[in-house]
Amino acid sequence: MVNVGLFVRIEAKPGHEAAVEAQLKAALPDVEAESGTIVWLALRLGPTTYAVVDAFPGEADRQAHLEAGRSRLAEALEHFAQPPTLERTDVIAAKVPSSMGA
Repeated sequence: MVNVGLFVRIEAKPGHEAAVEAQLKAALPDVEAESGTIVWLALRLGPTTYAVVDAFPGEADRQAHLEAGRSRLAEALEHFAQPPTLERTDVIAAKVPSSMGA
């Protein structure tokens, strides 16, 4: 079951879109190794706008994910037009494969 999540909005500097996408793709193996990260999606919302959506069973898993991602975020900041916005969310409904903890 997933109960909490994150919604992170990222705005790339013009001309840095490929670098942002590469860094998001490169994060996937690390995220896959996190047992408490049940859902992780990296999305393109527009030409320079991206988002990451995550879902977790509880607050401890969400916090562990945030701590694990700090160094990745620090490496990516040079490619962002502004610091990412991070919203902590509550999951009110979800459909995830049963093998993923829903």
